[in-house]
Amino acid sequence: MILTKREHACLVLEHEGATLVIDPGVFTAPFDAPGLAGIVVTHEHADHVTAEHLDRLLASAEGVELFAPAGVAAALPGYAWQIVTAGDARSAGPFSLAFSGGRHAVIHASIPVVDNLGVMVNDALYYPGDSFTDPGVAVDVLAVPASAPWLKIGEVMDYLDAVRPRRALPTHERVNSDAGNAMANGRIAHVVESHGGAFFPLVAGETLEI
Repeated sequence: MILTKREHACLVLEHEGATLVIDPGVFTAPFDAPGLAGIVVTHEHADHVTAEHLDRLLASAEGVELFAPAGVAAALPGYAWQIVTAGDARSAGPFSLAFSGGRHAVIHASIPVVDNLGVMVNDALYYPGDSFTDPGVAVDVLAVPASAPWLKIGEVMDYLDAVRPRRALPTHERVNSDAGNAMANGRIAHVVESHGGAFFPLVAGETLEI
């Protein structure tokens, strides 16, 4: 399985001639997804999903499976969403999907908390969306949020201490400057490596074999 990081929170996975897209949002540039089998959306915020991305991806593919929590289906009606909740297991082509979590991390008391689900792909890659959900199982590769209005870097470090992934890469970093990303990456690398893991500071277009 090959993971390609796209801008901000979007990941693209390729396996056995098929493609899975996770969270194609407003900060992500248009991209091709040959052999598209499925799209996973963790929550409804625009930096994780847009109708423009969905329409473009779906226009060039048939039989694409769409997975999201109920909040996404309500915010973006008109798509054939398969509504999933924590504990659900689904598949799209050669990709097995296990969902966990349930709620977005709190941004502020004045801002509603929306549905958010993390997803484990092929028992190897875990992506928590906008949360610090621990999947409760060993994680080979963790796509860890590196910067957001809802997190502090100390919370990211505590999350890494809890999950202890074998490998990690940063997501949700488009809101940072280059200097901010360097600082966050340094903190993430420190914790991952302290547990014997490896950190891969991927930028958009770079890949990792899983």
